[in-house]
Amino acid sequence: MMNIKKEVSVKKIITDAENNFRNGFFCCEALVAAIRDNFELDVPDQVIAMASGMAVGAGKSGCMCGAVNGGILALGLIFGRTQQGGPQDPKVVKCMALTHELHEWFRENNGKNSVCCRVLTREFDMGKGEHKEQCIRYTGLCAGKVAEIIIRELGLTNLDEQA
Repeated sequence: MMNIKKEVSVKKIITDAENNFRNGFFCCEALVAAIRDNFELDVPDQVIAMASGMAVGAGKSGCMCGAVNGGILALGLIFGRTQQGGPQDPKVVKCMALTHELHEWFRENNGKNSVCCRVLTREFDMGKGEHKEQCIRYTGLCAGKVAEIIIRELGLTNLDEQA
């Protein structure tokens, strides 16, 4: 297992993900960068590059929200497998369950009951004004949930819950 910071602030991760988006990353890249940086993961910048094609609903296809895609990539980075092991491999089973948890949580908590980028953004002009603000918010939402899952699963500390 890679080294991971034991104490993080979920609020800071949310803010960093949102600011990463505001400052030039797409949703997916912004989330992956915030998770990598805040958990101090010893992985190269290429993990952010890996997320580039998953933004805007997977290369502007509009299929799945890029923030969710980024969350899935971040969960895979921490909980995924690197060795072949078949469909019942405990590592992949757990990673898939955590991915499903994120997917369903986002669908139920984004106010539009969908994970489809086209559905989430259909009333907006692509990349402008309200569209961008909504995507920034969704990026923060997903980053926070991913951080909570990581903290829970690895028994880490959320500094926001300290007295």
